[in-house]
Order: sequence, then C-alpha cells, then structure tokens
Amino acid sequence: MYYSKMLIPTIRETPQEAEAISHKLMLKAGLIRRLASGIYIFLPLGYKALRNIEKIIREEMENKGALELFMPALIPKELLEESGRWDVFGPEMFRLKNREDRDFCLGPTHEESFTVTARNEIKSVKNLPLTLYQIQTKFRDELRPRFGIIRCREFMMKDAYSFDRDESGLDKSYNDMHDAYCDIFRRCGLEIVIADADSGAMGGSGSQEFMVLNDIGEDKIVKCTSCSYTANLEKAEIIVKDDLSCDNTLLDKELIHTPNVRTIDELCAFLGCSSSNFAKTLILTADSEPVMAVIKGNGELSLKKLASLLGCKELEMADDLTIRELTKAEVGFASPVGMSCKVILDNELKHMVNFVTGANRTDYHYKNVNLRDFSNYSFGDIRVISESDVCPKCGKSIKISNTVEVGHIFKLGDKYSKALECMYTDESGIRKPMIMGCYGIGLGRTLAAVIEQYNDEKGIIWPMEVAPYKVYILPTLVNDSLIYDMAVKMHNELVKKGIDVILDDRDERPGVKFNDADLLGIPLRVTVGRNAKDGLVEFKKRDEKEASVITYEEALEKIMSLVR
Repeated sequence: MYYSKMLIPTIRETPQEAEAISHKLMLKAGLIRRLASGIYIFLPLGYKALRNIEKIIREEMENKGALELFMPALIPKELLEESGRWDVFGPEMFRLKNREDRDFCLGPTHEESFTVTARNEIKSVKNLPLTLYQIQTKFRDELRPRFGIIRCREFMMKDAYSFDRDESGLDKSYNDMHDAYCDIFRRCGLEIVIADADSGAMGGSGSQEFMVLNDIGEDKIVKCTSCSYTANLEKAEIIVKDDLSCDNTLLDKELIHTPNVRTIDELCAFLGCSSSNFAKTLILTADSEPVMAVIKGNGELSLKKLASLLGCKELEMADDLTIRELTKAEVGFASPVGMSCKVILDNELKHMVNFVTGANRTDYHYKNVNLRDFSNYSFGDIRVISESDVCPKCGKSIKISNTVEVGHIFKLGDKYSKALECMYTDESGIRKPMIMGCYGIGLGRTLAAVIEQYNDEKGIIWPMEVAPYKVYILPTLVNDSLIYDMAVKMHNELVKKGIDVILDDRDERPGVKFNDADLLGIPLRVTVGRNAKDGLVEFKKRDEKEASVITYEEALEKIMSLVR
C-alpha cells in the first residue's frame, strides 16, 4: 500500500483530551478519532489492527470447536424481564422505544439472546456440548468514559457461551476457554495476570479475570508475594487472626457527648485514639430494605462482598432521608446498638472489644461498645483487603496493583437456563436445564493494552501479529529513480507473498518519514537510500535501536522469516 493513497492523519502535538499512553498514541498515529464522549471512530490503520485481533480470536475459538454466529444489538425488554435483569443494569443500559411504543435496549451483553437461541434450537442431549460465540458491538452508558477506548460507551466484544449437560461438562468447556484465552493474549504479545473475580450482575458460581498490569487501570488485583494466589481486590478473602495482645476485659458501654463530630478523623482527634478502635456503621438499601454494615474505622466496605453475602439484586448506599428515618438522628451518628434491622458485622469485629460507635443520637457516640450490646447481627467478610493484610492461602504478604481487564470468563451454571427454560432431554426422556458458561474479551481494550505495553518515546511498537502492516519501506529520495524503483520492486515482491506493506512514497524529508515510521510502530523498516546502487538497503526492527546494512535479497529473506 502506498502511503500517499492511505488515510494516516498523524499529528505532532499530544492531544489535551488524552490521559493514557495508548490514547495519546492512537490519536497521534491516526488510529482513532473521537466522535462524542466515549464514542470513537476507528480509522483505517486502527481498524486493521483491530481486525488482526479478531483474526487471532477466531482462530483460537475455532481451535476449541466454538461456532460463530451474530446476534442483533437490539434486545426486547421482555427477554431481559424473563431473566430478571431489565432493572439490574440500571442507568448503564441504553433503553429505547420503537414506533409501536415497545421497549428495547442496546445490548450491554447477550446472555439472554444466546440462551433463547439454545432453548429454541437444542432439544436433545445429543446436541451437547456446544459453544457459540460472536464478535459484535456492545453499548454501555458509562458514567465517566476514560482513557480513550479502554472505558467507552460503544465497543467491540467477543462473547461466547457454552452449553453442557452437567457441571463436569461445564468444567471442561470453561478450561477450554481458559486455555484459548491464554493463547489469544500470548499471540497478542500481552503479559497477562489471571485473577479470581466476582461474578457481579452476570451471576454464576465463579469467574476469572484476565488482567494487564498498568498504572492507569481502574481495576485492582491482589497478588501474593510468595504463592500463586491472585484475586480481584473486592473478591480477595481476608483472614482474621485473634489479637492475643488484646485486653479482653469488657467495660460498660458509655454515652459521650461529641458535638459537631461526625467523621472518623474528627472522632480520632476528639477522643485521642486510633481509627482501628472505631466500628464504622454504613447504612445501605438491599432490594429496597435497609441494612447496616459495620467495619473497622480504618477499613473500606466491599459492596460486592456484601451484595454476594446478602444475595440481593440491588445494593446501594442509603440516602440521607432513609438514614434519618432509621436512626432518628442526623447523618454521621449511626450505630447497630438497639437496632432491629439486618446488621452485618465484618469478621474483624469478632475480636474487637470496648470500641466506639455512633449512638443513633445527634452529637453523641458510645464508647466501650461490645458485641453483647447488639441484638440482631451476623458476621461476614465484607471489607476490602489492604496491603497490611496477608495472603488467605499461605499467610504471606500481598501486593495490590492497578490493572486493565481485557477478558473475563464465568461459570454461569443454570442461572439463565432455569430463568429462560433452556432445557434438554436426556437419555431417559427427562427434561433438564443446560449448564452454561460465559466468556468475554474486549477487543478495543486488548488493542489499547497492547499499545500500553509496547511503546517508547517515539511511538508505538507493534507485536508482529497485531501490527496493521508488517513492513515499512522508506525510500529516502522518491525523485531518484534508482532508489524509488528498488523500493517499489521490494513492495511488489512482498505484496505478492501476502505481506502487508507500507511504501512511503511521499516527497518529504527523510527525517519526517523516519519520525512517522517510528510513531506508527510498524515492526520492520527497510530504508532504501544511497547504497541502492550497490544493491544494499538498511534493515531495522522497530524494537531495536541499531539498523544493519544488508543486501536486497537478504532483506527479503529476513522479512519472510520474521513475518512467517
């Protein structure tokens, strides 16, 4: 392909809107352009790289026997009502009505569509196991789109769904997809961390996230410094040990006046003690019912852990009016003392004595509170793990890192097949629900993650399989017939061999061309210059600093070897 015939609108200045390295480089290299907040156009070079990721995914999915189909983006409301998820997605889901006033959504995900397809088309156990997949656009109205195509409102996803007769069949399908994902990301050149994760709105018995370590990542993972334990931050278990140094003498509860003192920091200053001696009471609504969650004052509540423990569909922080009605006090003075609503205490409170809580009375707190002062409570692991905690598997230290999620696999079980009556008939004629798995990869995120991992101060450094073009041929003088004819000859020979090539035929200074070649990150560069008269060219790999002068024929052989 001749550069002069291509659309590669490179820019020199770093766009102000861009925060992430990948976002900056994709804009500068002319891979994408912003159409609206969280909505991007893939220009030809960016789309070609995206299609290369599609190609890798298709090959690895088909290696595992998965069959590709294509679902509509529009999903009728009735289908999501059958599964009970029409209201679960909340404001993230794009909702619309047709001219007949019928409700639809733009698919944020496609569990229901795939399940209904299996329900309608699979009747017998003879049709199982079966894995179906698609590569299609998804829509989610993100509250705060960020980092270009890493968090956006319209994006490409590969989603697959397996259908099996039992849990052992699901285990095999799940492991097949796990292996396929490892191969996909390896071929994309990504270093992946696999973490145990929360299933969230997808439901099911378990899931794993495929993560790329990166400081801009909005997800966090916990990794043991000694063993193999890895988990999503909000999924990671906390092991609570007895504090043998603690004085277990229980004191009598005492009401103290704390005027204008509401926050933990203010209480610490007022009482002259540590936040670890406070029990922080948070009030939430779980499926519209109030619940109190109590954790140590220096801890952070995990909404995902609490939602999983309660088994609720919706969980959110209570508004000020709900808090006032429940506690009969202003916000900031809540306590489980004397409360009849559901109370969940974090496991750490099992070993706390003589601690401080609110008093359900404005400008007052209790000190020397103990578990005997609560009448209606249960325990659970509801706190977010911190680096001061230890690995739940081996007890050694842990490290918390920012990551970008590029893939997620779920064991759904019969959650959707029961709700949508997706059944098969076994050998005995008995109707049973199919056991399902769900497997997703964000293509745009994967592309951005590749650029985040492979770049330098000059631009992108594409891994070979993802690179939109494999070779960049750079004639230093297009008006010199000897130089230009050799460049054209090499271009034509490589194209005949099926190699994607850019021939920079612009009448520009060599420095401009070299800068663009480095910015675009094409893996191999061949410079045809003054040595053309001797049959020599300059050969350079994008990820290496030094170039070498070799013969024309050697350059062709090297290119074929490296590309194939």
